[in-house]
Amino acid sequence: MATATATLIAAGITAASAGTAAGTDAPDASRYAPGLVAAMERDLGLDTAEAIDRLRTDEALSATAHTLIKSLEATSLEKQYAGSWVEGDELYVAVTDKTAAAQVRAAGATAVTVDRSLAALDRIATRAYEAAPEADVASAYVDVESNTVVLEVAEGAKAAATKAVRAAGVPAGSVSVVEVAEMPRTFINVIGGNAYYIGGARCSVGFSATGGFVTAGHCGVRGATTSQPSGTFQVSSFPGNDYAYVNTGTDDTLVGAVNNYSGGTVNVAGSTAAAVGATVCRSGSTTGWHCGTIQALNASVTYAEGTVSGLIRTNVCAEPGDSGGSLLAGTQAQGMTSGGSGNCRSGGTTYFQPVNEALSAAGVSLITTGGGGGTPGGCSGEESAFSGSLSSGGQAAEPGTSGFTSGSGTITGCLDGPSGTDFDLYLQKVSGGAWTTVARAITTSPDERVTYTGTSGTYRWVVVSYTGSGSYTGGWSTP
Repeated sequence: MATATATLIAAGITAASAGTAAGTDAPDASRYAPGLVAAMERDLGLDTAEAIDRLRTDEALSATAHTLIKSLEATSLEKQYAGSWVEGDELYVAVTDKTAAAQVRAAGATAVTVDRSLAALDRIATRAYEAAPEADVASAYVDVESNTVVLEVAEGAKAAATKAVRAAGVPAGSVSVVEVAEMPRTFINVIGGNAYYIGGARCSVGFSATGGFVTAGHCGVRGATTSQPSGTFQVSSFPGNDYAYVNTGTDDTLVGAVNNYSGGTVNVAGSTAAAVGATVCRSGSTTGWHCGTIQALNASVTYAEGTVSGLIRTNVCAEPGDSGGSLLAGTQAQGMTSGGSGNCRSGGTTYFQPVNEALSAAGVSLITTGGGGGTPGGCSGEESAFSGSLSSGGQAAEPGTSGFTSGSGTITGCLDGPSGTDFDLYLQKVSGGAWTTVARAITTSPDERVTYTGTSGTYRWVVVSYTGSGSYTGGWSTP
């Protein structure tokens, strides 16, 4: 991604305004499925107004965090980023640099200056995880609020794990070793239920995607067949990852929605990642619909089958048979149930495979409400057009690496990306023999629009897939 010289423009919805906007009128639950609000009331001890206010606030703060992280990347300050989390109606962003802290405050968030960046903590987590005896390790994750790593081990294994971590040269004070009463396991069993089946085993559908659905990798190996609906595992990765893609028959109707186990469904609008602390709800064929909060991102966990990394850690409960099921933050897809510990009677910890990684690995797009995740319709009203296709994390220069010429005045450009993705649009100009970003649009939407007034020269557009994959179209006009 090209380096941008512009500073972050303050986000349209800040932590201070999000809660106010949500609480000014009587609660309106029509935007959310009844099962979603009811589950939050049951699991989080909230009334209807509090549940709706929390959903609105989490959405606004997560969107602000998402845009802020991308802006730090664009201004080459991503190495100073140390994680973010929501607490009530405030967004906290940890950074290791004063310049980055100023940028965080400019976005309306609270800056927390810490010693270790998120990248450094991820490296520490990996070292600690690999140093401890594998049979004793339950999980490892970054606790962004304390700026430390938490290493969970079996009962009685704390002393040995602590010694091993110290011997590996892990910085003192950076890792907390904690014993857990129950080791994690994958949520899969052989009893019947309202889900899909792999022989005698049962798992839960994650999210509809182009030609089928994504689910957990431990539910089936590549080539395995499913019933109800009938399909074939075309992609499966476990351990290491825990994702799979099942291609279903042409007679199946793929719906961008999730069962709320209250007689209805929750629409899926996209797959923008939520922040640590955000409210999430899970759907699974054994225990139905349950809610909680995100505790950590990029966590590692050890199952009997091996290690899985890059997971979302939550305090949502789950049980065998829920594996592969959907995790949502409001209407945004987050991931698929992997495994954990505990149950829905006493509570527990559950890990989820991020959905965007699964979609990218399978080369498919999320099916969202009102669209099938196919080729977008394009931007109308512009003089020139471009189109292409990107995998998650990819980028492309349009209308090519040589760009286009423009006179002095206003240049406009638009991008129409696939439903459920986060595609961004950058405008670059040749300056001093190199391409320099002069304008950008980096919202959480798949669609972007840029307006820039400048001098004559050679320009080009750069389309970036921040998350998700698929085809895009766009256009631009010059003075």
